[in-house]
Amino acid sequence: MPDALAQPAGSGQSTASGESAPPKPNVVVAVLAFAGIVVSLMQTVVIPIIPKLPTLLNATAADAAWAITATLLAAAVATPVVGRLGDMYGKRRMLLFSLVLLVCGSVLCALSDSLTPMIVGRVLQGLAAGVIPLGISIMRDELPAERLGTATAMMSASLGIGGALGLPAAALIADNFDWHALFWTSAVIGALGTTLVFLLVPESKVRTGGRFDVVGAVGMAVGLVCLLLAISKGADWGWGSGTTLGLLIAAVAVLAGWGRYELRIAEPLVDLRATARRQVLVTNIASMAFGFSMFAMSLVLPQLLQLPEATGYGLGKSMLAVGLVMAPQGLVMMACAPVSAALSAAKGPKITLMIGALIVSAGYGLNIVMMSEVWQLVVVSCIIGAGVGFAYGAMPSLIMGAVDPSETAAANSLNTLMRSIGTSTASAVAGVILAQMVTDFGGHALPSENGFKVVMAVGAGAALISFAVASLIPGRRPLAAAHPTADDTTEPATASDAATAPRA
Repeated sequence: MPDALAQPAGSGQSTASGESAPPKPNVVVAVLAFAGIVVSLMQTVVIPIIPKLPTLLNATAADAAWAITATLLAAAVATPVVGRLGDMYGKRRMLLFSLVLLVCGSVLCALSDSLTPMIVGRVLQGLAAGVIPLGISIMRDELPAERLGTATAMMSASLGIGGALGLPAAALIADNFDWHALFWTSAVIGALGTTLVFLLVPESKVRTGGRFDVVGAVGMAVGLVCLLLAISKGADWGWGSGTTLGLLIAAVAVLAGWGRYELRIAEPLVDLRATARRQVLVTNIASMAFGFSMFAMSLVLPQLLQLPEATGYGLGKSMLAVGLVMAPQGLVMMACAPVSAALSAAKGPKITLMIGALIVSAGYGLNIVMMSEVWQLVVVSCIIGAGVGFAYGAMPSLIMGAVDPSETAAANSLNTLMRSIGTSTASAVAGVILAQMVTDFGGHALPSENGFKVVMAVGAGAALISFAVASLIPGRRPLAAAHPTADDTTEPATASDAATAPRA
C-alpha cells in the first residue's frame, strides 16, 4: 500500500512545496487541533443570541432561523467536496482556503445588521467545516506512526472541545458587549489559526491529481440540501406537507441517480466502492447513530438549566451558567483523547468506539434520574463527554485503517458528514418529542419533564444502536500498528487488500 505520506518525519522526502525540513510533530498537532477548535467555536458563537436574532436582524423568527440552517447546509455540502479537493490538490491548501472563508464569513457577520449579509456570512463560516477531517488527514501524512493515534484522537475531539469551552466565552461576550463582538472575536481567532497553519504546517506529500467531478459535486449538493432541508424544516412546514414530502422524494431520487453516476465514472467525487468496504460502511453507520445520540445532550441540558425554577424541574440559570456547566465536558474530552488512543493501540479502535457508545448511553440513563441539581448535570455532561472522547478518537482510525492514504481526506470528510446527518435527524426527532410533550406554564406551552426524559432515553437508545453496529466492524490492527512504511510507495491499496488485512 502506498504511503509516502506516512513515512516518519525527518526521512528526507521533500514536501510538495519543495521544502526539505521535517515537520515538528508536536507543533503540527497543536496547530491543527487549534484550527479544529476555531471551527467549533464558529458553530458555538451564535448560540447565546439565537433567541434575539429576529430583533437584531429585523426579521421574522422563521426567516432568522435561516442564519442557523444556512450554516448546516453549507457545512454538509462543503465537507466531502473540500475533502476530495484536499486529496487531489493538497490538504493544507484546502485547509487554509477553508479557514480564510471562515474569517471572511465572520467579518461579514460582524458588519451585518440585516438578515441577508448574516446568512451569507454564516454560509461562508459553514464552508469551513472540512477543517477537522483535513487536519486528521494531514496528521496521517506527516506524523510518525507511534504519534498518529493520540494526535487524531485529539483532532477529532477538538469539535466538542471548542464547543464546550466556547459556549461560556460566547455567553460572557454577549452579556457584556455588543453582539457584533462575537463575530469579531471569531474573525480574530480564525485569522490566528490561518496564520499558524500557513507558517507551521507542511503541505501533503502525496496527491491524487486528476479531474474534479463537477457533476458529482452538484448532484451531491442538491441531494444533501433537499434531505437536510426536509429534516431541519419539517417540523415548521409540517411533516406531511407537500414541501417536506417533495424535498424528501427529490433527495431520494437525486442521490440515487448521483450514486449510479459515481459508480460509472473513472474519477468520482466519492469512491462508493471504497465506501462500501465493510469496515468503512459499518463505521459510517455507527457514526451516524452516534451523532444522533450526541444531540440529545446539547438540546436537553441547556433547556433544563434555563427553564424557570417554578416549573418544578427547570433550574433558572443564565446562558453563562449553561456554558460553565458544560465547559468541563470539553476538558474531559481532551483528557480522554490519549486514553482513547492507548486503548485503540492495545485493543483496536473498534473496541474503543464500542466502549465510548456504552459510556454515552450510561450517561443518558443517569441523566434520567439525575436532573434536579446543577452538579448532577455537570457530572452527566462529563460522563457523556468521556464517551464522546473515546468514540471520536476511534472513528478516524477505523476509517484510515481501511482506505488508501490518497483517499483519507475524502473518507474522513464523509464520516464527518454521516455524523452531521445523524445530528440533524436527532434535532428533528427531539423537536417533535418536545413539541408534543408539553406542560402549561403561565399560559405558555413548555417542554415537560417527561418530554426531556424521553429525549434522553432516545439518545441512550441511539448510543446502544451505535454500540451494536460497531460490534459488526471487522477486527483490525490498530492504525499505528498497520501503518505502512516509507518503502510501501508503489502499489495502491485495493478492496482485496482491505479484505485480507490481518485481524487483531
